[in-house]
Order: sequence, then C-alpha cells, then structure tokens
Amino acid sequence: MTPPKHTAAHSIPPHTLTRMAREWLAEDTPNFDPAGVCVGSQEVQAMLLCKTPNSILAGSSFFTAVFTEVGCTVDWVYQEGAKIGPDGVTVTAVVRGPARCLLLGERPALNCLARASGIATRCSQLREIAEAGGWHGEVAGTRKTTPGFRLVEKYAMLVGGVSMHRQDLSGMVMLKDNHVWASGSITEAVKAARSVCGFSSKIEVECQSAQEGREAAGAGADIVMLDNFQPQELHVAARALKEEYPSLLIEASGGVTPENLSMYFSPHVDIISLGCITQGCPVVDFSLKVQNAGAHSNIHIK
Repeated sequence: MTPPKHTAAHSIPPHTLTRMAREWLAEDTPNFDPAGVCVGSQEVQAMLLCKTPNSILAGSSFFTAVFTEVGCTVDWVYQEGAKIGPDGVTVTAVVRGPARCLLLGERPALNCLARASGIATRCSQLREIAEAGGWHGEVAGTRKTTPGFRLVEKYAMLVGGVSMHRQDLSGMVMLKDNHVWASGSITEAVKAARSVCGFSSKIEVECQSAQEGREAAGAGADIVMLDNFQPQELHVAARALKEEYPSLLIEASGGVTPENLSMYFSPHVDIISLGCITQGCPVVDFSLKVQNAGAHSNIHIK
C-alpha cells in the first residue's frame, strides 16, 4: 500500500478552519446583507481566476471552509502548492451555490487566498535561491505577522517550502536585546529562561557581536542569532563560533532580502530569517466571476 502524500493542509484541525471561517464571515457581515436581496438564492456558478502568472496556490482549505459555511461547494482545478499559470488568466477553481451566499463568502475567501498565495510564492522563490546556491540551511520566517492572521501566514510558509521558525512566544525562547538589558546580562537571561522552560524548549539569543555569541553559547543557549551583521562579518563570526561550539545552531537575521540572500550563505550558518516573507509581500491577484446563465465562458477550464 502506497503511504499517503504528506501535505501541509493536514496540519490544520477541521475545527480551526471552521472557527476562522465563521469569524471572518461575522466580521464582514455582522448583521444585514441588503445586497443579497438583489440576487436572491438562485443557484449560480463562479470561476476563481488567478491573474498573477506563476504563483504558488496556498490557502485553498481556508477558501473552501468559508464557502462551506455559507452552503457553497468548491471544485479545485489546481491543488495546494501547485504553480498556477503560465497564462495571464487561469481558472483555478469553480464555486457553486446560492447567489447571495456565494457573494457573502467572496471577499473573505479571496482575501485569505490572495495573502497566503503571495507569501507561499515568495517563500518558493527564496527556497529556489537557496537550492541554486547549494546552501544546506533553512530559510525561515519571523513573528512579524498580521495580528489575528498568523496561522494563515505561518501555514503559507509551509506551503512555500520554508521554515515557520517559532509559532509564538510560547513555542521557543528567544532572548532579544531588551530581555538581556532588563536581565542584566546574557548569562543571567539564559539562566532564568532555562529555569522555566526546562529541557523541552530551545533557547535562542539575539547577539550583536561575536563576543555576545560566545557568552550566549557558554551560558547554554541552543541557537545564536547574529543580528544585523554584514555578510563578510557574519561569515567570520559564524565560523569562529562553530569551531568553538560545534553543536551550536547559528542564525543570521536583519537586513536580509531576496536580492542579497545568497550573500549570507555559509557552511557555518544554519538558519537565515527574513521579515520580508510577511512584511511588504505582494499578494496574488485572484477574482471570482459569476457566470451569466446561458452564456458561454471564453475561459478554458483545464
């Protein structure tokens, strides 16, 4: 028997999809829907069109969950994680249901799909850069996510093929400059954190110099983030730390962009994190077009 193919969508519990879909719909239509009177409950069909060629599809489970809540069905032409295109306009799915219900779900579903697919597309591009450069490490996201929308944005990173990094403050200990300053020293901060998180959580320390990195490693940190280092400076510091602490993980962060990512590749750097995965990331242009009854669409469904 062939084992099932692993898919990122299986990491999201069904009840989470339902909860989020209901919250988005309630936000968009908190009471009456006067426009629903115009279209009624006649059965209609709408084409989901992707107008950004060579995009990665991400968020289809959320899109479907929204329409399920309003009594509509979605048939996907492309599967999650697929590259859409290369045509300028590509039919990606077909949505069917009562007209007023389909239009209730339209905007929340499109907003989620556009954002998630944009992030997955950028992540896929970053992963390709890393593969082309022969780098062994992991490209990672950050906690610079949209409040209330983190789960979707982190999930999109998975679809795009990069690491989500930590989910939240509870998932891993990251001691940043403010933690260190408030504690008095890196050593004291690591000691205090370890007394609470125990053996089951990694501790990462943000360091501004190789000397701080050595203190963090000596105090028992699992990961040292070399923050805002210039590439050449990073390579020297990372090599020195790895020689002294071979099991230490080294992360590079700060000032990294898709354009300069390859400059940070090093056999001594294990993780490179980029805030631009979620901040300022272009969305994928999707639209939903209801088909006129009796009219023949000039768009070919693959």
